[in-house]
Amino acid sequence: MSTSKATDEATAKPPEAPPASPVEQQTNVSLSRGFINWMETAQCSLAFTSYQTGQLFLVGLTGDRKASIHQTSFTRAMGVTVAGQRIILASDTAVWRLENILGPDQVANAVYDRMYMPRAASYTGDLDIHELAVREDGQIVFINTKFSCLATLSPTHSFRLLWKPSFISKLVPEDRCHLNGLAMQNGRARYVSAISRSDSVGGWRDRRWEGGMIIDITEDRVVVDDLSMPHSPRVHDGALWVLDSGRGFLVRIDPGTQEKQNIAFCPGFLRGLSFHGRFAIVTTSLPRDGLFKDLPLQDNLQTRDAEPRCALYIIDLHTGGIAEWIELKGHITELFDIAVIPGCRCPSSVPLNSPNIASLITIDSEG
Repeated sequence: MSTSKATDEATAKPPEAPPASPVEQQTNVSLSRGFINWMETAQCSLAFTSYQTGQLFLVGLTGDRKASIHQTSFTRAMGVTVAGQRIILASDTAVWRLENILGPDQVANAVYDRMYMPRAASYTGDLDIHELAVREDGQIVFINTKFSCLATLSPTHSFRLLWKPSFISKLVPEDRCHLNGLAMQNGRARYVSAISRSDSVGGWRDRRWEGGMIIDITEDRVVVDDLSMPHSPRVHDGALWVLDSGRGFLVRIDPGTQEKQNIAFCPGFLRGLSFHGRFAIVTTSLPRDGLFKDLPLQDNLQTRDAEPRCALYIIDLHTGGIAEWIELKGHITELFDIAVIPGCRCPSSVPLNSPNIASLITIDSEG
């Protein structure tokens, strides 16, 4: 994949990324016919991650209405969230803060209206951080999957515990229940997803086909169970949403009755969920071993005579149909999280290993 390039029109020019390796060039990207029109109408861009290849992808539109897919390397890129002009990203051993260094009227390379510069990294060690979010007070909270808890950053230590499920008896690095997803409500953490109630090392793997649940952390109460490898709970439009990934469905949950409703089926293993108006955006991955063994998803694919895809899907919540998509074929086979960047047409990010990152200096004009 490549990034569109043009003449610089800003005081700061994004450093050129190193040439793509032959392996990276083996991934082909295709778009649905209406994807560019959707992006233009939605007036947003997208950020998604691949932990398999360690990439943050930023998707936007150039001035001549061509898709721009900008890649930056972060080892084991996982959870990603957008907070104003800032991107927060989880990697293998750190939580990164990327800041947009362009002003409202600046454009870099005659293309990019956002340029995200890595400004800080909080090194946590390998916590297997999955999803993360920013609270209303600016505090970063994240799912510490290795220790089966919800945590925040510490200035001194790897993390500070905020909450753990009542069935987890001990704070140890054993990934007992595979806590993985986080839903915010009114600027606070509200729901989390887990694969099972297991309280033993790696025990979630034994119940992954039907032991999944959503927990309300404010009441320490299971609100929905009997899910298959759930991911990415979200609160949107007065409802609780989750990816029933082991079955392949985006699910809407009535907050009053806890009734589950399948909204859309996506061909692949679902991870990552974001909303923009009446649309949900998700990512899907291919199976690691050819088949989704022991998961209902495999039967659901066969029933529909469908093949799994590594893709990004835009789902129309009014119809339950897939409106638009991006598909990746080749080296990249697994994606993780997705976030919407509202009000941005074409974002870019500065690579950590760029040869001229040292010369890209900007000055804060305030004060």
